[in-house]
Amino acid sequence: MFKITKIAALAALLFIAQPLTAQETETEMTPAVKARLERLEKAKEEMIKEEKEMLREAVEDIEQMLENGDITAEEAEKRKKEAALKTAQNIENRSAIIDNKIELVKRGEFVGTSDGYIRIDIKDEDDWFSIVGFDECFPCKTKKPYDRRTTSHLVVAAGINNALVDGGSLDDSPYQIGGSKFFEIGWQFKTRVFKETNWLRFVYGLNFQFNGFKPEDERYFVREGDLTFLEEFPGNLDKSKLRMDNLVLPVFFEIGPSKKIERDDYFRYSIRRKFRIGLGGYFGVNYSTRHKLKYKIDGERVKEKIKNSYNTSNTIYGLAGYVGFGDLSLYTRYELNTIFKDPNVDQHNIAFGLRWEL
Repeated sequence: MFKITKIAALAALLFIAQPLTAQETETEMTPAVKARLERLEKAKEEMIKEEKEMLREAVEDIEQMLENGDITAEEAEKRKKEAALKTAQNIENRSAIIDNKIELVKRGEFVGTSDGYIRIDIKDEDDWFSIVGFDECFPCKTKKPYDRRTTSHLVVAAGINNALVDGGSLDDSPYQIGGSKFFEIGWQFKTRVFKETNWLRFVYGLNFQFNGFKPEDERYFVREGDLTFLEEFPGNLDKSKLRMDNLVLPVFFEIGPSKKIERDDYFRYSIRRKFRIGLGGYFGVNYSTRHKLKYKIDGERVKEKIKNSYNTSNTIYGLAGYVGFGDLSLYTRYELNTIFKDPNVDQHNIAFGLRWEL
């Protein structure tokens, strides 16, 4: 009888050029092997269920688009067929991977260890020997949590930026309405407040704010000691803009309806395409202030960036809110701190724009 040597078995494992040949002795069905086979069979069943569930959700989305008038009936039918074909191919390909692992277990012991390595035990006529390698399945997909109270995603906001000066209105502002803008980007967490309902959510995160103030006419910012004010530029000024960069912690309470999705092994609350209102505020620091100037001297264009505090407030805090449908909302915020420290005239930053949850 041909005897499988350790070298031959190692070569077969490393190069996977062909299956082990000649007369292999049958693997003893140890408890570990049985457990591995059961896990693989269960994983195959869960995979098929998962793919069918994703197909069902895709079909629901297509039907919703058809109902909203976003696509025609012909396009909806086409997309459904494409989704069904993709699901069938996924099931076929993923089943083949699991079936191959099942065959490996039947030919030898293929048991995952706690640190993500696998041990393949092969038996010849005399004894057992093991070959250890890395399990390409590690880390394997973990079981979906039954309930997920907290989700997270990227948030982006942009729009017009201005200031209310000494209790006045925007008409009294020395800054251009359309020329002064803001941009905000950050990472947001959203936690369901109550266990059995999702009408109230606690929203929090970390955001970068970039606030620009563009003075009207040909004026620029001047700092003299503790005072910061605007003066006429002594030349041909093309651009004058003060930018404040803040790092803030926003906090909101969000209210709005949601749809509960229940499955055999998990449930979720979905707020997709739902109305929402968020009310709260923010607190943080101003970590950078700079003044950008573009002007001409003797016909030559000059660009200048001046990094200076310009007596701007170091601590940033204010009120904010949003109202919208789905991922897009109207967004506004008002800073309770003054833009410039005392003894300067009180100016409070106010912003209006759009907010996206990506």
